[in-house]
Amino acid sequence: MRRISLFGATGSIGQSAIDLIARDPLAYDVVALTGGRNIAQLAKDAVSLGADIAVTCYPELFNDLKELLAGSDVAVAAGPSAIAEAAARPVDWALSAIVGSAGLVPGIEALAHGTTLALANKESLVTAGPLLMERAKTHGATILPVDSEHSAIFQALVGEDMTAVERVIITASGGAFRDWPVEKLATATLDQASSHPNWDMGQRITIDSASMFNKAMELIETKEFFGISPECIEVLVHRESLVHALVGFRDGALMTHIGPPDMRHAIGYALHWPDRKTLPVDRLDLAQIGQLTFETPDQARYPALGIAAQVMQEGGLSGAVFNAAKEHALDRFIARDIGFLDMACVVEKTLDKMSSGAGMQNADMTLDNVLETDLLARRYAAEAVAELG
Repeated sequence: MRRISLFGATGSIGQSAIDLIARDPLAYDVVALTGGRNIAQLAKDAVSLGADIAVTCYPELFNDLKELLAGSDVAVAAGPSAIAEAAARPVDWALSAIVGSAGLVPGIEALAHGTTLALANKESLVTAGPLLMERAKTHGATILPVDSEHSAIFQALVGEDMTAVERVIITASGGAFRDWPVEKLATATLDQASSHPNWDMGQRITIDSASMFNKAMELIETKEFFGISPECIEVLVHRESLVHALVGFRDGALMTHIGPPDMRHAIGYALHWPDRKTLPVDRLDLAQIGQLTFETPDQARYPALGIAAQVMQEGGLSGAVFNAAKEHALDRFIARDIGFLDMACVVEKTLDKMSSGAGMQNADMTLDNVLETDLLARRYAAEAVAELG
């Protein structure tokens, strides 16, 4: 029986993982489940899976969660430090699906025990990729990608020589505004940006898809996880969302991963790795699909891609700045304080201000430095928002 923990259990990734785990409950001993405000779901899952502890990141919800779990054998805790402590409990496999930079510390804690970390938290690699990879190496831990694009790359590289890789292509749906005239984007509303043309996701990731900031993050992730040069990483708009990534080799061959847009595929691959087991996902009928289309993304429509290229070239703590500014800008767009295109402006201004400071590229990649940079970048991003006002 494998000991496992799920961080971000109440989100879409966490719920998909629980769906898979619940199909074979005798195979897993669930140690910790963590979540946010949806404590009803957190309590329900903790009881059904027999978790040792359930943790909400909000301290003010501790009593409510404790009441929901009264009479069960599930321990209760709350707050970021409690999540970090839960992550320090030794397990064989942990899912990092917390949204945002809050997922970094629990992931680092989990790696200390040589855990296999299934990583769905983009921000960990974007803000502190070298730190995370070195932590895994030091403790003999394994990091498996759970983003569908990076899982696809990982699978396409099985048995391959990395020195033979010539390029990597990740795909993007294009988001809600892929067919809008570029000049109309300035008027895009929150409701319009929150509606995805292909599937139903959480609001934040849907908006990030519309702006392609999610793909910008994935470019940086690709560089950090696979050690691929930025100039060898490409993005294509693929409306059908069936081809998740392609790897090109020096002999001209392209190895691709094609599958249904169901996150249980990538989660299941990480859960059962190195084996493949039957998964409850659709089997594609290629004849019915008929065709697969690809387009070069319009840089004017998606300025986030150009910003990501800058971040990859600068390296150092640029990723931490980028992520913090992006999170703050997204918060302000959701609050209707700034416009859709203003998000990219805020990120660019924050990077420009902090790039002019000494040592951002050459600073030591330590957890303290990453966290301090995150706080400072949010302060600069708030100033950039005020300047737009």
